[in-house]
Amino acid sequence: MSILCVYHVATPDTPNKVLTHADDIAATLAEQGVGFERWPANTRIEAGASAAEVMAAYQTQIDSWMTAQGYTQVEVLSVNGEHPQKSALAASLRDEYRQDAAEIRLFAAGRGLLGLHIDDYVYTVLCEKHDLLRIPAGMSRWFDLGEEPRVVAISLFKTASGAVAQVTGSDIAQGFPGLDD
Repeated sequence: MSILCVYHVATPDTPNKVLTHADDIAATLAEQGVGFERWPANTRIEAGASAAEVMAAYQTQIDSWMTAQGYTQVEVLSVNGEHPQKSALAASLRDEYRQDAAEIRLFAAGRGLLGLHIDDYVYTVLCEKHDLLRIPAGMSRWFDLGEEPRVVAISLFKTASGAVAQVTGSDIAQGFPGLDD
């Protein structure tokens, strides 16, 4: 089940709002310019699958987004507990960053916690299979894989250079509950 928690930056231990209904999550995120929808990820793919396997499984949808919406760059995050660099990868994703291009992020398997830092608020979204987010360019965010990662996420960007994460230098992400907290 997807869960959205909304925190004020001054109170990272106590959310102002906790939502579990997809329509409520979508409406709250839409107020901040973030799209959220449930998308039928019908192809079965396992966390830890190679990027090539994930791309092949979702090629039709990827091609559709690229053709219809002008996305040009695709990245795959596929991690399970056996990933050899899981700790280093998890630590790097937990640092707040921005990207210069808008992003579509589809969760094809597993789960992860996406943190969005918007003005004086933090929106954490527990994302699971079937969740699709549309994140505007320049929005500060981080991603928590958890202690035993299991996730497959496909990200599409409008430009290759826009897909490059620019770490903000803020340690805000460490102050908020993570996936396993």
